[in-house]
Amino acid sequence: MAASPSTARAINDRLALRLLQQEGPLTAGQLKQLTGLSRPTVADLVERLTAAGLIAVAGEAGEQRRGPNAKLYGIVADRAHLAALDVRTEGVTVVVSDLVGGVLAEAALPITGDAGTGPAVEQAVTLVERTLKEAGADRLHTVGIGAPGLIDPASGELRDSTSLPEWHRRLVAALQERLPEARVSVENETNLAALAEQRDGAARDRDTFVLLWLGHGTGAAVILDGTLRRGASGGTGEIGFLPVPGTRGLPSATDCEGGFHSLVGAAAVAGLAREHGIAAGPGAATEAADAVRTAVTASAGAPFLDILADRIAVGVASVVALLDPGCVVLGGEVGQAGGEVLAARVRERLATMSPLPADVRPSTLGGGAVLRGALLTARDQAQNELFGTPAH
Repeated sequence: MAASPSTARAINDRLALRLLQQEGPLTAGQLKQLTGLSRPTVADLVERLTAAGLIAVAGEAGEQRRGPNAKLYGIVADRAHLAALDVRTEGVTVVVSDLVGGVLAEAALPITGDAGTGPAVEQAVTLVERTLKEAGADRLHTVGIGAPGLIDPASGELRDSTSLPEWHRRLVAALQERLPEARVSVENETNLAALAEQRDGAARDRDTFVLLWLGHGTGAAVILDGTLRRGASGGTGEIGFLPVPGTRGLPSATDCEGGFHSLVGAAAVAGLAREHGIAAGPGAATEAADAVRTAVTASAGAPFLDILADRIAVGVASVVALLDPGCVVLGGEVGQAGGEVLAARVRERLATMSPLPADVRPSTLGGGAVLRGALLTARDQAQNELFGTPAH
């Protein structure tokens, strides 16, 4: 059945806007070439999108001749402003951007465990408001939040967890209350990191892969056939609870100690580094990443890296045996710090442990992947709404 004229216009408008997002400002002639639409149809959609305030003339193409086709059209970036948050147990990082994802302001704030739930929430919300002001924006259209823990698939909210600060759950509601015009959503941090690695990082050529997060905590994100898989309860990828050999016990329903986390979490990696005489900065997450980075560049670091690769390979082999993803990205601060040196060691061990082939790659985004994923998600949500039904 042929699309109605209004539906066809909406489809063409959306196609043009997506191209402008991906390619940057384009001339009408370039839009015609990329979309395959006729010149009159392109002229109509340019006029329609300009009238809707979604695109505007952004300059002129470097062509000898002048005329309507020489004008460059781009998305009106300040049509909406977005915020992304990376919420960790020890603090929060905020970035504010325009509609096309251009970063306007960024800030971070440590939040100590003894701050108290109310004060911690207030500090985080105030940081968002201050960053928004520094960006020169008066309001937010969409806020994307990355946080550790399980997301309830029914409500889209962070589930209660005894192992995570209470202020994490309160923050979402507080932001929605203080920013009533904004759409606020929260996603598991590792899932956002995987989306970022797929769009801008190590997995750009893969539609099926697993991201193994190696940072302060341990987790995994699963993308199969281009789709992020969350599971029946939102718990896909809770690999820190995986029972593995080499630990002192078994994990429990409320504590991943004794699971895979006990082998490759930041505290475990930092402890292993100290055993091998590899010193680094304070703080478990920083110490672990610094130690791995030091070991990669020092000949004396080989024994430490060998043992760490043995540990990581246990979890990778389990993931490969269950999902056969063909590719595993070692993410987080530790995965990025280890680079290809650590990834190669894990790849070699995996080849002897599993009959299923899988490439093991280092993250290219590291700890910054969570914030990047939150921003990409916020941008997509805002554009889906604003680009969905252009004015006719």
